[in-house]
Amino acid sequence: MTVTSDPMRRPRRRAGRIAAVAGALVALLVMTGCVPSFLKPQTSESTPTGEDVAADLQPFYGQVLAWENCGGAFDCATAKAPLDWESPADGEVELALVRHRATGERIGSLLVNPGGPGGSGYDFVKDSLDYAVGEPLQQNFDVIGFDPRGVGRSSAVACYDPAQMDSFLFDIVPGERGSDEWIQNVGKVKADFGAACGENTGALLGEIDTKSAARDLDMLRAALGDDQLNYLGYSYGTFLGATYAGLFPDKVGRLVLDGAVDPAAQEEDVSREQAVGFESALRAYLADCLAGGDCPFSGSVDAAMNEISRLLASVDASPMRGSDGREVGADTLVTAIVYPLYSADSWPYLSQMLDAVMLGDADAALQFADAYYGRNADGTYNDNSTESFLAINCLDYTYQSDVAVMREKAAEIAAAAPVIGPYFGYGDLGCISWPFPSNVERAPIAAEGAAPIVVIGTTNDPATPYAWAVSLADQLDSGVLVTYEGEGHTAYNKSNDCIAGAVERYFIDGTVPSDGTTC
Repeated sequence: MTVTSDPMRRPRRRAGRIAAVAGALVALLVMTGCVPSFLKPQTSESTPTGEDVAADLQPFYGQVLAWENCGGAFDCATAKAPLDWESPADGEVELALVRHRATGERIGSLLVNPGGPGGSGYDFVKDSLDYAVGEPLQQNFDVIGFDPRGVGRSSAVACYDPAQMDSFLFDIVPGERGSDEWIQNVGKVKADFGAACGENTGALLGEIDTKSAARDLDMLRAALGDDQLNYLGYSYGTFLGATYAGLFPDKVGRLVLDGAVDPAAQEEDVSREQAVGFESALRAYLADCLAGGDCPFSGSVDAAMNEISRLLASVDASPMRGSDGREVGADTLVTAIVYPLYSADSWPYLSQMLDAVMLGDADAALQFADAYYGRNADGTYNDNSTESFLAINCLDYTYQSDVAVMREKAAEIAAAAPVIGPYFGYGDLGCISWPFPSNVERAPIAAEGAAPIVVIGTTNDPATPYAWAVSLADQLDSGVLVTYEGEGHTAYNKSNDCIAGAVERYFIDGTVPSDGTTC
């Protein structure tokens, strides 16, 4: 059994990783920025708002961002933020920014976060602009991508080198899942990982919580020269946006939160509800697969679910081995299964992968797991998204150290989602030995006095279940719920004109969708 049973599956909008899953299995969207090397960098500066803030915050809120051309239509800059917002003199962090200027009549800046936590907004905008936002928003806004603290090109979490990361993600630990031996071994692996993060990251590791990132967001708003924040957050980015609204309701401009995370949900709720969500998406995939002509299963959806359950139990007991020597246990196979469930467009590739695995090809599962983790064919990793995902979640939730309670919670998850749920438990083990304990209490966010905040939920979203969108819209004093009846993770800019129109009219004209709009 691998040690990657995370407290949560990443609620992140995955722009290009499925696209990169490799050769024989996948050929989806691959978006790159081609940049002539002979272009001479051009520079410009943002004019900050000049608003009145505490004297020790003035150097940050009043900083002038120096933009340089970084290829094609993109400019890049670096902002400074306090390491600790409660003690601004105690060091700084750097935040990496990229800007695509409005191509038409400019309204202001639009900051975009793709989710995660740990997703790079810089890469999301620079490499996948048309996927991040639609053409109407590109015309009217300077689209700003940013890497939150701890992530990517900003001051970043660092834990393991690629070989150590492979071992952490893919090695099988001794013991039967849930046994004392297994819990002890997984706990040690997780504790060693946390210790390495602490050693290689330092004090930053304790300052990458979402509340601190939301305070960075307000500083960026001011440095960009915007009196109010216009923001599009996907997935975990909805939690960042809602946190911002709770801290700075009077600075809320137009916020759209797509694929909502429930701020009040506890870790065990998130794990259980995500397991149920992915199991529902798996059933939807199987129904579609069985109705088609090229499906590795036959019979009913229930029969196919049972076959997948047996497959997972088999590799849990006797892992497969890939051509590079890595083992594929149940956790890795679950990762390979849930990854293409983020988008119904990827279901045909899930069929190909499952067919290959059932014929004994472990490499097929590793290709999807590698795409999920951002692992390249040469064994390197694209970014630090896995490390920052774990590190931020360890600060954003509280965790249970009582083994009996862990087992009880794991049993509840398995009962709620009998096929996938058994591999979603014991997430607490990743954070109970973290070098910087969490002191956050999850609670509803009302953001009283904020302008209307549009919350979008997809009815069969596996990563951020629809109930979370309903809950967040209800919590927010000015929440407006828009529902997309469909499959997949997030809804905007995915070929649904109803959703696209509602979002773009709100950002451009200020037209608030009717609460309860269904597309």
